[in-house]
Amino acid sequence: MEYRKLGNSGTVVTNYCLGTMTFGDESDEATSFRLMDNYIEAGGNFIDTANVYSTGISEEIIGRWLKDKPGMATELVIATKGRFPMGDGPNRIGLSRKNLSEALEASLKRLGVEQIDLYQMHAWDALTPIEETLRFLDDAISAGKIAYYGFSNFVGWHVTKAVWLAKMSGFAAPVTLQPQYNLLSRGIEHEIVPACQDAGMGLLPWSPLAGGWLSGKYKRDQRPTGATRLGENPERGMEAYDKHNSKSATWDILGAVEDIASAHGVSMAQVALAWLAAQPAVTSVILGARTEAQLADNMAAAKLRLSDEELKRLTEVSTQPIPDYPYGIGGVGQRHRKIEGGR
Repeated sequence: MEYRKLGNSGTVVTNYCLGTMTFGDESDEATSFRLMDNYIEAGGNFIDTANVYSTGISEEIIGRWLKDKPGMATELVIATKGRFPMGDGPNRIGLSRKNLSEALEASLKRLGVEQIDLYQMHAWDALTPIEETLRFLDDAISAGKIAYYGFSNFVGWHVTKAVWLAKMSGFAAPVTLQPQYNLLSRGIEHEIVPACQDAGMGLLPWSPLAGGWLSGKYKRDQRPTGATRLGENPERGMEAYDKHNSKSATWDILGAVEDIASAHGVSMAQVALAWLAAQPAVTSVILGARTEAQLADNMAAAKLRLSDEELKRLTEVSTQPIPDYPYGIGGVGQRHRKIEGGR
């Protein structure tokens, strides 16, 4: 693996991060411990979790693992999130000072650390003024409870508004954004990626394999069955089978991934991960493995080097249509072409 700066901070992380949403749910504690051990042995130094993962159990598992390994917490970059409810009541949700104060203290306790390296706002909160959230985060940095902060699931204007309010107020600036991003989901490239690049923020993509689609385990016109996420629920969330199966673009993308994987003698998952890790502004790709075998395969993507031609093919086959306005010939795209043509 290679080291990259954590956005615009001075801290470095490996370009593949261990995601722990499965801990305490799809992966029991013993398996979770082995996943962390294997990840560290492979050279990783970045672990991501959230307070709502298995309702706090994921953080607790990480905390017990860290307790068994004195000094390990200082060697790693530990990230968690707050925003969603961890209990009943109207003030147990959102990005208010009240909720975040309680959520942060609880996460510190579950993880067994004095400082969280990267504290992320799990989603935008339309009820809480962003100034309140930013002041809380700046205070938490001053108090030594967090080192840096970032966002997750923010859109472009959320990012830009927060960045500039922080700058104007003299607060510490956000360093990262954690969005969904993969070969089947590239919508963030229109506004969110440019907003992050403008602010110097790094991207931490989640769902890099599109819920398993880019691993090649789902087949055309064969509804999944068995002990997989879609086998248990074919209409599950954003990776719902019928939604993707009905698009010819899905199978064009998977075909290109499969061709390149065969040429290298690697898995389709490794090709999809390597493409994502090579994209502009990406700091670290979050791996969400349930088993040791899955993690080992995913981690092998760190050794895969795709050629410029292969990267170009994957980019072209997965490029999504955009409206002429405001992005295409009727908007900023036309302006860019006129400027470039006049040089």
